Amino acid sequence: MTDTRGTFQKIAFVATEVGEAQDALQRLSARYGNARPEDADVIVALGGDGLMLQTLHQNIGTNRPIYGMNRGSVGFLMNSYRDDNLIERLKAAVVTTLHPLRMKARSADGSCQEALAINEVSLLRQTYQAAKIRISVDGKVRMPELICDGVLISTPAGSTAYNLSAQGPILPINAALLALTPISAFRPRRWRSALLTHRARVRFEILEPGKRPVSAVADHKEFRDIIDVEVAEDSGIDLVLMYDKGHSLEDRILNEQFLV
Repeated sequence: MTDTRGTFQKIAFVATEVGEAQDALQRLSARYGNARPEDADVIVALGGDGLMLQTLHQNIGTNRPIYGMNRGSVGFLMNSYRDDNLIERLKAAVVTTLHPLRMKARSADGSCQEALAINEVSLLRQTYQAAKIRISVDGKVRMPELICDGVLISTPAGSTAYNLSAQGPILPINAALLALTPISAFRPRRWRSALLTHRARVRFEILEPGKRPVSAVADHKEFRDIIDVEVAEDSGIDLVLMYDKGHSLEDRILNEQFLV
């Protein structure tokens, strides 16, 4: 992993197709150069949270740090945008290391698929029929039947995204926890969520899959007509993000809990 006290001589810039991001790409490339991502000391992503997730996925296994600057809409995972003092900002940045979730999904035709999720793994109904899902944690059935629009399991980094919209808990970035949250639960109505250790292995079994088909989504990768899904953190993969001091991901997640 690159030392954050390094010189950052080789910077790779990536950007969305949005005009603001492309303008920033041209200005920054002219000022700092633009190395190939595979040769870079750091990748600077210019866009929104979608680009940050895409860049993280593209660099899984490289341990290459990624520093985002917001040229998108929400930009929760991004730093503020400025043209100047980029090298100094990189040298002073705070490093956050994340671990993704690994999803293994089995479809009705017997095929198996795997995918990694940095934010969350979601199970979603495919038709007008509510899904029926059995949930087991570490081999023990904890929810015999959840009738719902879906259910998701979120990392701390993803806890302020879809999980929060589904009324799930916000997790501190360094918490060794995962959030398990139903999406529009019909039965049991009063179940809101559960906090699991980050070592938990969660299995979702789809009940009545022919009548109530369900898809599984790991961040942006979707598999349809699944019959069971297993999810666990992959602690062997490090994803390295960099944030300006005083505006770290930990600070942002803490601040999000006090918004009204």
